[in-house]
Amino acid sequence: MNKTAMEALVRQWLENIGEDPQREGLRQTPRRVVEAWTTLTRGYQEDPDALIHSATFEVEANHMIIVKDIEIFSLCEHHLLPFFGRCHIGYIPKGRVLGVSKLARLADIFARRLQLQERMTNQIASALMNHLNPEGVGVVIEARHLCMMMRGVEKQDSSMITSAMLGSFHGSIATRNEFLQLIGHRTAAA
Repeated sequence: MNKTAMEALVRQWLENIGEDPQREGLRQTPRRVVEAWTTLTRGYQEDPDALIHSATFEVEANHMIIVKDIEIFSLCEHHLLPFFGRCHIGYIPKGRVLGVSKLARLADIFARRLQLQERMTNQIASALMNHLNPEGVGVVIEARHLCMMMRGVEKQDSSMITSAMLGSFHGSIATRNEFLQLIGHRTAAA
């Protein structure tokens, strides 16, 4: 990231909306914005494959493993406005498990990029399915989008739910329902 060029762009953007980037409250804003965007988009600098390979363990386990209520913060690629919420990840291993904190870090890697919630949900599920080769994976993300709350239809109480169900989570209603019940969602009739 060329921080000097980005700071110049922020100054130009401030001027184009009618602000004076030299006024007291805005003098340090270009630097602050670049620092913020470095954090908000750090997922581009992180490798989900390397993360998974660094913390995979051989374990005799074939029961459902779930980490729920993982806080996520991302940026909508259409308006560059934040969306935020919770991610729930479950999988049934076939001899290999991922360190529990790595599930949250995996969600964060994909969230810290310009995103669509639908794509991010699939990316998390696919990364686990492709690298752990579990019996199945389920990912549910519930998020509130400022691009919908602050502009456009301006619906402040709306949220979006996306899910990706792979392997046994897709093929077995019982497995899918167990996952959804354990994360606190209503389930379909069997």
